[in-house]
Amino acid sequence: MSKSRVAVLRVRPETILEDIDRLMKLAEFQKALAPGATTILKDNISWHFPFPGANTTPWQMEGVVRSLRAGGYTDVTCVQNKTVVTNAFKGEDLNQYIPIFQAYDIPVLYNFKDEDMKWEIYKPKASMLVLDHIFPDGIMVPDYFHGKNIIHLPTVKCHIYTTTTGAMKNAFGGLLNTKRHYTHSWIHQTLVDLLAIQKEIHPGLFAVMDGTTAGNGPGPRTMYPEIKNVMLASADQVAIDAIAAKLMGFDPMKLDFVRLAHERGLGIGDPRDIELVGDTDLGNESWNFSVGDNMASRVGDVMWFGALKKAQNFFFRTPLVNLFIFGSEAYHDYYRWPLRDRLVFEKWKKSTTWGKLFERYGREKTLAPPARAGL
Repeated sequence: MSKSRVAVLRVRPETILEDIDRLMKLAEFQKALAPGATTILKDNISWHFPFPGANTTPWQMEGVVRSLRAGGYTDVTCVQNKTVVTNAFKGEDLNQYIPIFQAYDIPVLYNFKDEDMKWEIYKPKASMLVLDHIFPDGIMVPDYFHGKNIIHLPTVKCHIYTTTTGAMKNAFGGLLNTKRHYTHSWIHQTLVDLLAIQKEIHPGLFAVMDGTTAGNGPGPRTMYPEIKNVMLASADQVAIDAIAAKLMGFDPMKLDFVRLAHERGLGIGDPRDIELVGDTDLGNESWNFSVGDNMASRVGDVMWFGALKKAQNFFFRTPLVNLFIFGSEAYHDYYRWPLRDRLVFEKWKKSTTWGKLFERYGREKTLAPPARAGL
């Protein structure tokens, strides 16, 4: 089995755009992405509030856009999705993306707007593990995604249901519609199916992952931010998730979504078969992260994986689902953010170099706008 390449770098706020350009070149992004094709940026808004470690960072977004433009990829768009706990419009505003889109003339499309794209039945060539059973009337994907490159922009963080989350999980919101909660009991197999579909519909796949502030604890939202000054990039969605998991202190081959994708030949999950380039000594690090629980995970464990799993159709495929949506919104937006997590965010802004860089984006909008940079 040939090795996959993952670029890992220690990065600094002072040189972050140059660092991202070097990172993408080390990961050979131009070999991964089809020239001449539209390239979709799929950012990661796990929470519309700008909680550190939860969402694509503005420097991650700007750095990738600049490197694409410099590499000749001029047809670039961004696609947003919504979830039961996130508002895409609020998220792109509070996380400082909108000025970047404006400065670099990046169109933003929404997979929940009919005028932007339609959902159509897709029949995968690959054998599905679960999606054809979960959606017996047909697997729906956005028509806009066909024939376009895609770059996933996740962060390095834990997840209450999959232990870690990254490039593979980032496809979840873009490729599945608002009924994707049907898949939670089979989330690992779902991510593998989605990667198989991506390999069929996209001529190029790539990922740039931000670990400048990584998320320890019960992610993808209510976490304990830890400054790690690291970024990763790869054309192999399985390999980049495996290396990120290893950095966090987990055995990637014990994560079902990594192992299953590795076994099905969709990427490399065994770190021994992954070529690290860049700051390769990072391959020896282990941050000893742990997931833990929050209220959302305790409810989810019962509903998705526990005693009520067999009754989930009653709860989640009927109007009763609105009770759970309201409960999640109340917990995250009206309890956690105002009473706990906003304080963490404010402390991060004032006391860390990455928080201060985030504040700089709020003042200056971009670090190197196209006119000044000659792009």
